[in-house]
Order: sequence, then C-alpha cells, then structure tokens
Amino acid sequence: MPRSVNAVASRARRKKILKAARGYFSGRSKVYTVAKNAVEKAMKYAFKHRRAKKRAFRRLWIARINAAVRPHGLSYSVFINLLNKNNIELNRKVLADLALHNEQAFTAIINKVK
Repeated sequence: MPRSVNAVASRARRKKILKAARGYFSGRSKVYTVAKNAVEKAMKYAFKHRRAKKRAFRRLWIARINAAVRPHGLSYSVFINLLNKNNIELNRKVLADLALHNEQAFTAIINKVK
C-alpha cells in the first residue's frame, strides 16, 4: 500500500509562507526554507514593534503637549498635575491633537486649569 503524505496540506503550508514572503529580495521570496526564516523574523519584528509603536506615540504626544504649554509659562508635568487636580479627564492623544490643530481650545483648557 502506498504511503499517504497529504501533499495538499504540505503544498498549502508552503504556499502560505511564500505568499507572505512576496516582495522580499532574491531567494527570500523564492526558496521555501529561506523564505520561512525571513517570514518568521518579520513576524517577530511585527509583534515587537506593535508594542513599541504605542510607546513611540505616547512620547510624541507628550513632546507636543510640552511644546504647546511652554509659551504659557507651564511645563508638561505641572500642566498634567493641574489637569488632574481640576478633574479634567482628557488623555494625551486628545490634548496633543488639540494643541496641534485647535490652539484656541487648547488655550482655553490651559486658562481653565491655571
């Protein structure tokens, strides 16, 4: 009796990896074993950087808020402390967006907490 190897599943598995490696340079997109390593490493970086992106955006928002409150004689930490004391619950993303696109509203918030 011939050996059953389930070629359909094996081919599908290889095609999935090679499809994920499309656009990679040279053998990384054509040779299965090389493509498998490249895709595994890419997935590792993607996982790690999805978390790093959250940290990077928070740092950006803090820098923007700090730059916007400095002309009003405040620092970032003092401004955040004043917001907490006045029970204004706006997150950093919203505050940074207001500071960048709607200076009047941001100035109103600063005047309210001073």
